[in-house]
Parts: sequence; C-alpha cells; structure tokens
Amino acid sequence: MAASGSRSCLQYLFHLAHDNLDFRLPEIKALLALRSKPFHPCESFKEQSPFWCLDHLSEEDVCTVMARSVCAKSAFELWGHGQTHSELRTSLLNYPQEKMSPYMQKGSSYRINVDTFNKTLSFEERIKKIDAMDYLPFEGTVSLKDPQHIFCLLEDYGMDPNIVPEQPNYIYFCRWIADGQRELIRSYSVKNRHFIGNTSMDAGLSFIMANHAKVKENDLVFDPFVGTGSLLVSCSHFGAYVCGTDIDYNTIHGKGRSSRKNQKWRGPDENIRANLRQYKTENMYVDVMVSDASKPVWRNAALFDAIITDPPYGIRESTRRTGSHKDKTKSPDGLYAESHVPVSQAYHLSDIFTDLLNFSAHHLVLGGRLVYWLPVYRPEYCEEMVPLHPCLQLISNCEQTLSSHTCRRLITMEKIKEPEDLDSLAHLSDPRFSPYQGHNAFREKYFSGLNKRSGKDDTKADVSGK
Repeated sequence: MAASGSRSCLQYLFHLAHDNLDFRLPEIKALLALRSKPFHPCESFKEQSPFWCLDHLSEEDVCTVMARSVCAKSAFELWGHGQTHSELRTSLLNYPQEKMSPYMQKGSSYRINVDTFNKTLSFEERIKKIDAMDYLPFEGTVSLKDPQHIFCLLEDYGMDPNIVPEQPNYIYFCRWIADGQRELIRSYSVKNRHFIGNTSMDAGLSFIMANHAKVKENDLVFDPFVGTGSLLVSCSHFGAYVCGTDIDYNTIHGKGRSSRKNQKWRGPDENIRANLRQYKTENMYVDVMVSDASKPVWRNAALFDAIITDPPYGIRESTRRTGSHKDKTKSPDGLYAESHVPVSQAYHLSDIFTDLLNFSAHHLVLGGRLVYWLPVYRPEYCEEMVPLHPCLQLISNCEQTLSSHTCRRLITMEKIKEPEDLDSLAHLSDPRFSPYQGHNAFREKYFSGLNKRSGKDDTKADVSGK
C-alpha cells in the first residue's frame, strides 16, 4: 500500500450511521482535533446526509478517526462520484491513473461491494452494477473472501423511507480504508455488564461522550456523579485513568437492591472496579469515593484532563446533597461535631449546573473538556437556558429526544482560561441565569407531560370502548 504521506491531498468519504444524528458532527470534529486537524467538508456538505466528503486529510488521519468513532460506519478514499452512473464514469476516468494503479496491479486481489442507503437491491441487481464498471483497468484477480483491496459502489437514495426514488440521488466509487467502532455498542452493552443500576448509561452514548471530551491515552478523567461507572468504562477503553464520586453509599460500594431482573440483592463483587476488570481495563482504575458534589473535597488545583458526567434529573435518581435544616450548620471553627449526622437536602438542577461549571473551571487543565447532560422541557427550551461560565467555552450542544415534551442535551465545553475571584459568581449577573433556573421544575413538567399523555390515552380508550 502506498505511504499515507504521499496521498495526503485526497478526498475521503465517511459513511455515517443514521442514529444519533445530532452527535456525529461534534464527534468527528473532536477526533480530528486530537490530530490538530480542522474539519474541512466539501462544498456540497449536508450535515444530515449519511455521506460526508472531507478534504485536507491523510489516510493516517482517517484511520485515527475510525479507530475511535461510533457514529461512523466506514471511511473510504473517494475516486469518483456523480448524480448518475454516466457522471460517475466520467469522474472515474478523470481520476489520476497514478493514484489508482497501486491497487490494480497484476498479482493483487480485490473485491467490489455495492452498498445502498435507503433501498435494498437484489443480488442480481448488485452483480449487474459491478459488471457495468468494466471500464476500470483492474488487472488483479477477484477474491471474495480475503482480498488485498476492497472497493465500494455507494448509492444514496435519500433520507425519506416513504419516498424511495427509482434511481439514486448520488453515487460514489471509493477504496475502503477502515470501519468505525460500531461493534463497541454491542460488546460493551449494559445488558451483559457485571454491575448495573437504574440509570447506567447506554454504551454507545458513553463512547460518544468520551469522544466529545477528546479523551486520550494517559488522561485523568473524573465523573462527579459516577453511579455505576458506565462513563469510566468507556474512557478507560481509550487508555485514560478514571475516578469518580457519588453521594450514594450503596451504589459506590455495590450494596443494596439489584437493578437486574430476577435478582433481589447485589452480589459481593458487583462494583465499578469489577466492571473495568470485565473489560480488562482494571489497571486504569484510580478509585471512587462517597462524596457530595456540592461540597469541596479536592485541593485547589487543575487535576483533570476531562470531566464527563450525567447528573441526576430527579426522575429515576433523586437530586440531593448533604446539609442541615438548622440555622447554625457548623461550629465557629468550621468543623462538625463528632456526633453530627448530615441530613439530605434538595439539590436544585440550577445549583447542580452552577457547581459543576465552577468545579470544572477550577479543576480542569487548560484545554480540558467538560461533557454533561442537560435535561430540557422542550416547549420552553431556548439556547439561553444552557449554563455558561467565563472560563468555559461552549463547543457543542446536541439533542437526544426522550419524549414529545422532554429531551436531554449533550453539552460540551472547553476550559479556555484560569478562574479569577469573581468568576464563580458570574452566573448571578448573567442574563442567562434566570432562564436556566427553569430547569428546577423539570421533574414536575416531566410528570405533568406524562399525565397529559395518559389522559389522552384514557379518552381514546373510552371512545373506542376498550
């Protein structure tokens, strides 16, 4: 194969999965940023399209992205394209022969695949399309099982499954380079995980969050609402050292009732460390501890390369912190009495986000990223509801729909400066502060929406007589 450096000015085509549409662009951008490469699409770029053509990359860049991406299915070196097979032929015949010849020489083997998006072709139709490409100067032999080079004819039949045209909207012919990491979604499935909880993060979303955070080998990653450690699992897979805290003693220590079907109590070895041991990344496990995210327990220093978390929303997990209902919570010297037992208090969502951003501003290294989920009541959402901080730059804001009236948004921020004395109070003077205080009522609005929907269902049932 030709050296990647000698083929650095080619166009590359990415075939992306059609799920998690909103997360794809930030993921590819973040993975390219790990190699200090800008995202440079071609002129016809459409964000919602399953095919993205990118410029100014090397084959090594592409392989690095595909070694991490769970949003991309495959990547190719683009040789020709067009709206019709006639245009494709013209494009291929104009492609420089010296770039084709290394893959078409005698003694080499190859295979041509036909892949279609939004339409299924019969085996006979696929063979017919391959035979029609006899104008390409292949001199090697066909090998279906173990070819040296794989080529793909990709046909795009649009995005609407209800309106499938007879002919493709666009056609590409490419040399296959690498597949993405879609297999991680299956192999790290929560269904097969040793230790799980009610809110264990989906494997695919966990890896997307790690990619958005640009987690890399030897990073130190922290989750302040660690739960059962799903995010630690994905980050450790990419070679990062991981640690976390949670206010729930039973979850941290793997005690209490099990969330697994047909199992009443958790076993003695059900814990976060066991999860990393299951995936052979136990050596990346630093530790987890019981701690209140609203209380400072870390020394004042930039410790973490990334902070990745899924705060509780008050739906399946309560939002709480330690405190006291008494006016005097501490002795004059600031220490609790030995017999003091802290009580649980409500922890409003707006306070969670304020504390999280302030913590990240103080404890992320410069250039480190904060990635977290923000629950949203969709009828009232506006961009002003996303919390901001003077030390953190908003990188991306992606939506995952939960229901007709609720969603959660994956927020990615990057630390751009060290905090100053008044930065922790900036939210009080920020006009955005009042709008995002509305998140405090998310739980009530969530269940209000469920009740309204349930009422409609009951009305339909009465009318139908069921």
